[in-house]
Amino acid sequence: MNGFYGKTKAVTFSFDDGVTQDVRLIGILDRYGLKATFNLNSSLLGLQGELESNGRTVRHDKNPAGRVAEIYAGHEVAVHTLTHPNLTALDDDAVVWQVEEDRKTLGRLAGYDVRCMAYPCGGVNCDERVAKVLRERTQIRFARTIVSSGSFDVSDDLFLYDPTVYYADKDRLFELGEKFIRLQADKPQVFYIWGHSYEMDDGRISWSEFEEFCQLISRREDIFYGTNAQVFLPR
Repeated sequence: MNGFYGKTKAVTFSFDDGVTQDVRLIGILDRYGLKATFNLNSSLLGLQGELESNGRTVRHDKNPAGRVAEIYAGHEVAVHTLTHPNLTALDDDAVVWQVEEDRKTLGRLAGYDVRCMAYPCGGVNCDERVAKVLRERTQIRFARTIVSSGSFDVSDDLFLYDPTVYYADKDRLFELGEKFIRLQADKPQVFYIWGHSYEMDDGRISWSEFEEFCQLISRREDIFYGTNAQVFLPR
């Protein structure tokens, strides 16, 4: 990787589950010219529900399939598997089915070739075996873990890619944001932020705090702002 359209620094976001809070989040991203990848479970689209998160009950309603192209226009739709299983508990054929069927369905809904992914579930949700299956038996070319590295260095392994920071760790988020802004990069550096939009309803980070961060990190002349595919898989 030689850089990002003439720049050495890039910022990219990634949000999981395809919940209705994504609509509000996208409004904030668009206001500041930021780009994100949204990882969806195509078999769960349109389902309504709630969950306990950070001691609160929050809505966990999935966006409907028929609105995927509209809602995520200008951003990127990516794989999160059909039904959100822990892939390390599945055999190789089941991993391929969960990933490829999700990828193909999302491609039809979004209208383009889906190439990126985020592993579903918490805890240990990926390993070398699963990554090897993705690399050799699917059309996925980038897959994100949930292990925050605190680093801006670009990993050589795009199938077990550790993001920089979990956005609900807001003190660390702002600390790393300030550090990235000051950084004078002599090699490609990526600030990769991940999370779930419903977490702004559970009190871990507020909507106003997230918008404050977006304002901080945006519109810097030396930074490229792109989706995961635009940053890691430029055509």
